[in-house]
Amino acid sequence: MTNYKSLMKATLAMALAILSSTAAMGQSSSSETDWMKDLASRIQLHGYAQGGANYTHKDGEDAATFEVKRILFWANAQITDRWSFLFMHDFSSVVQEFYTDYRLSENKALTVRLGQFKNGLSFENPLSPTAMEAIDVYSEAVTYLTGCGSDPLLGVQYGRDLGLAVFGETNDGKLRYELEVMNGQGINKRDGNKEKDFIARLEYRPVKGLNLVSTGQIGRGHAIANSLYNPDIQVGDDYKRNRWTAGFDYKSKAFNVHGEYLEGVDGSAKSRGAYLTGAVPLGESKVDLVGSYDFFNFNTDLNMDQHKAIAGLQYWFYGKCRVQLQYVYKSAYTAGGQFCHGANHAVMAQMQIRFH
Repeated sequence: MTNYKSLMKATLAMALAILSSTAAMGQSSSSETDWMKDLASRIQLHGYAQGGANYTHKDGEDAATFEVKRILFWANAQITDRWSFLFMHDFSSVVQEFYTDYRLSENKALTVRLGQFKNGLSFENPLSPTAMEAIDVYSEAVTYLTGCGSDPLLGVQYGRDLGLAVFGETNDGKLRYELEVMNGQGINKRDGNKEKDFIARLEYRPVKGLNLVSTGQIGRGHAIANSLYNPDIQVGDDYKRNRWTAGFDYKSKAFNVHGEYLEGVDGSAKSRGAYLTGAVPLGESKVDLVGSYDFFNFNTDLNMDQHKAIAGLQYWFYGKCRVQLQYVYKSAYTAGGQFCHGANHAVMAQMQIRFH
């Protein structure tokens, strides 16, 4: 009997130990699962790719090529309800963005951003290429003045820079502001001088669908190359680099249109330009008719005019995925009254795949 009672006690103790261990394992597994779910809910993954084919005819010569323009992937981590971090890489180029945001106010009135990101100059520059109507993306003025690539003094910087920004929204989202202090040198680079660039941006939405945008920049550039547009500035020179813009954007079911006027000063050279771009949906077919006119004078003293016109179609076959076909005309180019090259005719086709 004693042995039996001892056996019963030992069995009961073992059973209790197994149950306790199982419960602990269940709690650990549940805790681990909850932690993983929480982590997954705080990280968002995004990406897109754009590629296609171009045919060009200029000065009696033809050229045709397939090309991959962009393959971007980015992750946005929501660390807390106020603090987030973003990292973006272009697999056909370089690291594009990495910054952290911290919201100081209870509402959206005040947020601080530190890192590398798109500068707020112009209406178009902060927008993603996936939202632009033109295959070659931004207007000539925006591309040049914001540092997207056509200004040899600054080089190809994709409209991005290193710095600090404060921004926010008030009046139920009708008013948005942004103030930035930037290196002024571009992406993945230390500043070439001790001066900083200051950028201000103000947006106002008076009625549904309409957005009025004004931006400005004051700073000093550090030339990394010589430029046909600014022959007085040499490599290594520090020079005045100021800009200002005024534009609008209107969206409705019937059509979308945006336009802007821009001016810039680089050293003693002045530049100015304007554009108007729009898209009209063709019924319920998910096909848009796209058109744009673009003018930019790289140096008003040298009379360096460039005109561009675009006409084409785009088909949204799934979500933010589309195929585009466009004809692009660029006028003959002169510098200081001297002929540089003739008109440029191009036919462009592109496919865009995007998730999130």
